[in-house]
Amino acid sequence: MTLKELNTLSAEEASSWFEQCCAAKTWIYQMVKVRPYSDKDALVNQAKSAWAKCSDDDYLEAFTAHPMIGDVDSLRKKFANTKAIAAGEQSGTASASEAVLHQLKEANHAYLDKHGFIFIICATGLSAQTMLEALQARLPNTTKQEITNAAAEQIKITLLRINKALD
Repeated sequence: MTLKELNTLSAEEASSWFEQCCAAKTWIYQMVKVRPYSDKDALVNQAKSAWAKCSDDDYLEAFTAHPMIGDVDSLRKKFANTKAIAAGEQSGTASASEAVLHQLKEANHAYLDKHGFIFIICATGLSAQTMLEALQARLPNTTKQEITNAAAEQIKITLLRINKALD
């Protein structure tokens, strides 16, 4: 997709395109309504600005579109519309030992039980061990702090996906 093509999509088509980058409906609406974008920088700046205006509920909505780190079944089932641009985001788990994968699974479930949403991290380029260490470090945080942390990770993921999806 080129920026010119994105600018000329119908609102419904543009919403679908933005949804593959971030599933928060408020964010998607903000991204669609301000088109056309003059250049990629304008698009990126709007993505950041729209995200900053989102509420905790919007953040939580975006988090539901993510598979749990290292959960292969979850990776296969969750939101097929992000498959093309999200491919490789968790590649660091592919070469992880069984022990690390087991620890990731256990810590992920503890995080979900405590905070009510899955652990969000921009996993691109991170090893499973690095993700596990980050998860373990963030697990003791308050839920409010984790919403903030996860939202900061979400915008990194969103920007990576925007850049990947644009030609």
